[in-house]
Amino acid sequence: MIPATKNLSLDFCVAEFGALLGRSEITGKNGAALGIEPGMAAAMQLLGQARRDKHSVYVIGNGGSASIASHTVNDFVNVAKLRAYTLHDSSLLTCMANDYGYENAFARILAEVASPKDVLVAVSSSGNSKNIRNAAVQAATGGMFVVTLSGFAPDNPLRSLGDINVWLDSRSYGQVEIGHQFILHNLADRFGASGGEPVRP
Repeated sequence: MIPATKNLSLDFCVAEFGALLGRSEITGKNGAALGIEPGMAAAMQLLGQARRDKHSVYVIGNGGSASIASHTVNDFVNVAKLRAYTLHDSSLLTCMANDYGYENAFARILAEVASPKDVLVAVSSSGNSKNIRNAAVQAATGGMFVVTLSGFAPDNPLRSLGDINVWLDSRSYGQVEIGHQFILHNLADRFGASGGEPVRP
């Protein structure tokens, strides 16, 4: 929740959002700092390789992050020309949740549909959602590449599970969610700017 005393004027929020993007961090495996643009370039390389080799990209999240996943798939398919999918079809997701527990639902779906060298984009504002974390572990176990987007605590558990990890230094759901959408949209835009091929920053 945003404290009632927090300044929510549009000018203040715009300034805060710009500052948040500027201090975002992108790390690789084992927490190695990549820097913002080198990190974005590394994400482009993963997605570009998936596009060239006709591998799939799966985007997952809960609640607001599920909406981000859906929007991202629109952009990844339409603009970036990626084979991108969400995994939150209501019938399938509730089937897996009912049979295996919600914390295992995405992981069980990935175990059945994903292939090695596919890409998982795992989005969680807090980085604490167990079903998202379990999916990231399953993806890595299955030979997939994993990109995580999280916020809140710098040591949140999701942040250590990806090949590329984007972290936003804020505890505001609104700022983190919009930041994740902005970054994912920027990745699609980089493909679109070059007619579908990855572009350098």
